[in-house]
Amino acid sequence: TPDHTGDTRHQGGCSAPMKILRAVSADDGRCEIPLLHTAGGLVGGDELTVTLRLRRNSRSLMTSVAAQKAYGSVTRSQLHPEGRWSKQTVSAEQGEDTDLEWLPQEVVIYADAMFEQDIEIILAKNASFLGMDIARLGRTASGEQLRQGRWRSALTIKRRDDKSTRLEFVDRTEMDQGSLNSIHGLGGKPVVGSLVWAAPKPLTEDEMDHLLEGSRDDREGLSGQMRCGGLVQGLVARYVGNSSRDARFWFSRIWRRTREIRGMQPPEIPRYWPLQEKA
Repeated sequence: TPDHTGDTRHQGGCSAPMKILRAVSADDGRCEIPLLHTAGGLVGGDELTVTLRLRRNSRSLMTSVAAQKAYGSVTRSQLHPEGRWSKQTVSAEQGEDTDLEWLPQEVVIYADAMFEQDIEIILAKNASFLGMDIARLGRTASGEQLRQGRWRSALTIKRRDDKSTRLEFVDRTEMDQGSLNSIHGLGGKPVVGSLVWAAPKPLTEDEMDHLLEGSRDDREGLSGQMRCGGLVQGLVARYVGNSSRDARFWFSRIWRRTREIRGMQPPEIPRYWPLQEKA
């Protein structure tokens, strides 16, 4: 909710194991809200729910203090030897002239873990949403494979006008060990990421060309396969590779470009993100 000074203020609460750390007010009035999952990770059957309501003219950055972890459940229980899904559901409803940046740290899918995330965003006709999702499939630094684990991700963005609500973007992904290793899947690359920007208004041809050209230039010095393309009203970028750091670096550079188009201050990388890139 915006107050009389133009700053956005957070009102709400949480229940264990989720914790909201102290909200920070940025120089541009944006409310930065860090989320902490105090349990340290998700086991089969766990469910987390995040519900957001942005009132007119409010601006917020939602992020996480640490990477999320999904622990293995397949064959771990006599009651459920087939494993159980751990789930995170995020829903946001944004009012007129609102701006939401949903930028959590990555999720690490342990061997035999089953993790599902479902995000639904409902935008007013002139609202903006920027979302980032990065997953590491298996703890590859220790030679771990996904094995019987699975990862699902679903993002749905809807936009309301004066008369109706329409679908603006729908993205569904599911990965297992086969699709991770397949040449038609990730080709053995364990890190996959997406960034989606639903802009507050259609971009001009020059704005879109400049955004895409700049985003492609921003791949310089980073490893992995990176692709981006325009939406009817925004942009989508994809990363596949070995480095969650490089995925985050590229997405952060694109984040800065979307801020420029919106006439806003460059973003300040949250201090609790590891391996930060210098401006």
